[in-house]
Amino acid sequence: MPLPEKNADGLPAQCLNDEQRYLLDLKGWIALPGVLAEEEVAEMRDFCYRLQRDRSAVPIEQRSTVGGPLQRLTDHPLVVGFMNEFVGHAPLATEEGYGFRLENSFLALRPLGHDNFRPHGGGGMFNFPGNSHVYCCRPGAINTGLTRAVWELNPVEHGKGGTLFLSGSHKAAFRPPAALIDRDSPYWETYSCPAGSLLFFTEAITHSGAVWSAPTHDRVAIFNCYNTINSKWHEWAPHAELLAAMPPLRRTLFRSVHAQNNRVGGEPRG
Repeated sequence: MPLPEKNADGLPAQCLNDEQRYLLDLKGWIALPGVLAEEEVAEMRDFCYRLQRDRSAVPIEQRSTVGGPLQRLTDHPLVVGFMNEFVGHAPLATEEGYGFRLENSFLALRPLGHDNFRPHGGGGMFNFPGNSHVYCCRPGAINTGLTRAVWELNPVEHGKGGTLFLSGSHKAAFRPPAALIDRDSPYWETYSCPAGSLLFFTEAITHSGAVWSAPTHDRVAIFNCYNTINSKWHEWAPHAELLAAMPPLRRTLFRSVHAQNNRVGGEPRG
């Protein structure tokens, strides 16, 4: 088990199984249904609506998608297991400090008819250093570079507005012809899932939003973006008071970006 073996709440990290690892490498994304309990989903969804519609009622330091109950998502056991294996830098990971960073977080609260079709990304195996949108692999191991963990807090019906993917394009040597990423292209793949599901994808893949067409509910999704501890793409950070109040291990998700001596306690592995 890569370090750390537990998250900031003391819960054991959870890793993908062999089938899930294969599909992640093959497709560049994977959806894990029903990760959160119903009561967790309800609490978090309510907080998202307060952020969107009654922001002044939320304490200023909590006014972000790592505030309130959403803070628990930042290092959920499945996130820790995934990032340990596919994103983090093992020599800088200890039981007291993560080897990966949370470097961006936002809320997608999309009503009926909201259109977010904007294809981008792809070809991450061929990006140069300095571009975090990379994908690296060798027999038995992968690194997904800049990686999204998306928490779907409402159900997603297939073809009604979930994120679209051009599966395999994270390894593509060619740019996609326009017809392949047209809105009506048959090559787009997507998913369905119940509320409380978790979607992982590498930012190296060609992906896009879509028109939200579920008539009974909004899309409510938290997009958290992770990177290795010695790399950063986004200009973003949580409120200083929120950060100071986090458990020590969780705070290491937001520590400074460098490699030399950037570990917290213990002995490095790797």
